Amino acid sequence: MASLAQQFTGLRCPPLSPSRFSAKPKQTQKVGAFASPVVSAVAVSNAQTKDRLELKKMFEDAYERCRTAPMEGVPFSLEDFQNALEKYDFDSELGTKVKGTVFCTDANGALVDITAKSSAYLPVQEASIHRIKHVEEAGIVPGLREEFMIIGENEADDSLILSLRSIQYELAWERCRQLQAEDAVVKGKVVGANKGGVVAMVEGLRGFVPFSQISSKSTAEELLDKELPLKFVEVDEEQTRLVFSNRKAMADSQAQLGIGSVVIGTVQSLKPYGAFIDIGGINGLLHVSQISHDRVSDIATVLQPGDTLKVMILSHERERGRVSLSTKKLEPTPGDMIRNPTLVFEKAEEMAQTFRQRIAQAEAMARADMLRFQPKSGLTLSSDGILGPLASDLPAEGLDLSDVPAAEEY
Repeated sequence: MASLAQQFTGLRCPPLSPSRFSAKPKQTQKVGAFASPVVSAVAVSNAQTKDRLELKKMFEDAYERCRTAPMEGVPFSLEDFQNALEKYDFDSELGTKVKGTVFCTDANGALVDITAKSSAYLPVQEASIHRIKHVEEAGIVPGLREEFMIIGENEADDSLILSLRSIQYELAWERCRQLQAEDAVVKGKVVGANKGGVVAMVEGLRGFVPFSQISSKSTAEELLDKELPLKFVEVDEEQTRLVFSNRKAMADSQAQLGIGSVVIGTVQSLKPYGAFIDIGGINGLLHVSQISHDRVSDIATVLQPGDTLKVMILSHERERGRVSLSTKKLEPTPGDMIRNPTLVFEKAEEMAQTFRQRIAQAEAMARADMLRFQPKSGLTLSSDGILGPLASDLPAEGLDLSDVPAAEEY
């Protein structure tokens, strides 16, 4: 219609005559001009109907395939799908342990991928049984895969809160029970005190050491930050009770202090008559006369508090708790402790072995002399050098002592 109006715009038409109104060819020509748009509309309507029918047929076919053969064309079975779900599915209840991978850390903790709908978070206070300021101090870095325990849920975003500390706590109690069963001696650092005793850290757990179970007469302030040898007295996880004894541990240590054995000690203090040496929680005296074969006029010229050195056990009075020590017996040549203490410590075991051999030889000679001068005493010397009643395992002619090495001059 718009195109026809444009064609006739600006044209001048002469007055119409009646004859022109009767001209049928003119009327037929106008009707033909309006017939074309109607035919096009019908064609478009037919095309849309055809598309709808094809789309309907496609959906009907798809529905029929889903109803009769739902797995047709799928590269895995329902069983495979179920196994895949089980692989990534986990129980999110509190106390459940899950595997996860750390992928991000910050000042407050770490984000962990546990294949859940959202990331889980490990707060820094739950990253270790020990107190730390940053998760990296506990070795928690991106890429670390570890087992975590679910301890809570963040209601803001439904993310889970994880803990390594809870798992380490369980393992620490298990380790303490095992050490108690083995009657093992452990080291505990004193971190606190009260009127009844001191608090010591063992395996990351805080335990109590009563003053009655501490062998030394040191005060709580003197013991603070020091390590004590301890034995387990009580391990009760349910009651959260962990009790230690320093006396029991010291008794074991003292039992192992054999005459002539070499131990490592630390100089605690100096006195005019000698130096007190800490040897595994036991205080021993290194008398000034046992420092060197050469005369020592001032102990401070040879030793200082805090020095670490090797000493040999000369005597041990268990009842009185006294241990006598010597570095003099460890000198390869007289005066080495003053001139070259490093050499003394390097040769300590070798020199101590020589000392023990001389002691054993002297004891064997003494026993032989007793048998020689008292043949009717009924005593005899056993094959291991022990004097005792007459035994049938010795030869009638007596014990041959010719293989005992001669004592060397010292």
